[in-house]
Amino acid sequence: MRLTDLDIIVTAPPPPGWGGRYWLLVKLTTDTGIVGWGECYASSVGPDAMQHVIRDVFDRHMADENPENIELMFRRAYSSGFTQRPDLTVMGAFSGLEIACWDILGKDRDRPVYALMGGLMNDRIRAYSYLYPLPHHDMATFWTSPKDHAEAATDLVARGFTAVKFDPSGPYTMRGGHMPAMSDITTSVAICAAIRAAVGNRADLLFGTHGQFSTAGAIRLGQALEEFAPLWFEEPVPPDNVEAMAKVARAVRIPIATGERLTTKAEFAPVLRAGAATILQPALGRAGGIWEMKKVAAMAEAYNVQIAPHLYAGPVEWAANVHLAASIPNILMLETIETPFHSALIKSSIKVENGFVTPPTAPGLGIDVDEALARANPYEGQGLHLEMQEAACDYCAPNAFSGGAPPR
Repeated sequence: MRLTDLDIIVTAPPPPGWGGRYWLLVKLTTDTGIVGWGECYASSVGPDAMQHVIRDVFDRHMADENPENIELMFRRAYSSGFTQRPDLTVMGAFSGLEIACWDILGKDRDRPVYALMGGLMNDRIRAYSYLYPLPHHDMATFWTSPKDHAEAATDLVARGFTAVKFDPSGPYTMRGGHMPAMSDITTSVAICAAIRAAVGNRADLLFGTHGQFSTAGAIRLGQALEEFAPLWFEEPVPPDNVEAMAKVARAVRIPIATGERLTTKAEFAPVLRAGAATILQPALGRAGGIWEMKKVAAMAEAYNVQIAPHLYAGPVEWAANVHLAASIPNILMLETIETPFHSALIKSSIKVENGFVTPPTAPGLGIDVDEALARANPYEGQGLHLEMQEAACDYCAPNAFSGGAPPR
C-alpha cells in the first residue's frame, strides 16, 4: 500500500465562526483506493501559503511511501532542510497528513485508530467546552458579563458537562506578556464568582488565558482567583518562556496547563523537566500528530502529568484527539466545540452525550466526512486562523476578548 494522492480543502465555519476562521482538511488516497482524512491546525501563515507547504511536505517526504511508516516520515519532515528542531509550520502540515495516515491504516485493517495504538484504555472520556454566548446574549457584551457567563455555564452543566472554560482577562497582543489592568482582574474575579455561585460543585472552572501576561502579572491574577479553586490556569505567560511559567506554577495554588502552541516532544519535554505545568494541552493537528503525542503522553505519565487535548479547529482534529484520549492512561479531559457545522461536517459520527464522549468503533478515525459540505463553504478571507491585536493593553478603557470569533 502506497500514498498516491493529496487533496486539500480549506473550509470556513459559518457565523459566528467558533473554531477559527478556516479549517485545513487534507484527504489522502492510497494506490489501493483507501481514503484517509486529517486536519492541519497551523496559523502562522495564510491558508494559500499553507496549502503549498502541505503539498511540499507530502511530495517531499510522504508520496509513494507506505502509510505504516509514520516514524520514518516524521523523521524526514522533522529533519528536513537540516533543521532537526520543531518547526511550527512544517509540523502543522505533517500533523494533518499523519492523522490521515492513521485513518487509512485503521480502515485497511478494519479497526479504530486507538486499537492500533495499544488498544482501548478509556471507553468514556470526559469533555468540556468554552462558554459561548447563548442566543439571547449580546455578543459584544457577553465576554465581560458575569451574569451571561453564569447563564452559559448553567446551560452547559444542564447538558451534562462537568467542566467549563472561559477567558475574561483581557487582550492578546503581539507585545508579549503584560501586567493585567486592575479592571481585568476584578472582571475575572466577578465572573469566577458568578459561575461558581451558579453551578456550585457540579462543574470545574477552567480559567483560560493565552500567554498574555508577564510573570508578575500572571502571579497577581492567579492569586486573585485561588479562592474559586479553578482546575487550571491556562498558559498564563508566553509559551516560549518555560522558566517563567515554572515561576508562576510555584507561586499560584492553581494547576498550570499549557501546550496548544507547542509542537513535538522537543518542546513539551522542557515543560515537564521544569515542572512548569501539570496538565498538557496538545493540539494534534499542530503538535506532530497522533503518534508523536502518544510519546508525549508517555513522557508526561512519568512526571505524573495529565493530558487534556486542545481544540480550536474542526471535527477532524477533534476525532484524532478522541483516539489519543481513548488510548492513554493519563487523560484528564477533552475539549469540544458543539456547533451544527462541526456536527454536520462529520455527519454526527462522534458525539458528546451527557458531557462525555464514547470512542467510535468504526474503522480509522470513525468519522464520515461530508466532503460536499466542506467544499460548499470555502474560505474567501485574508485573515489568519487566529490573530493577535497590535494595540497594547488599555488601562483606562475596558479590555475584552471575543472568544476567538472572527469579526463578521
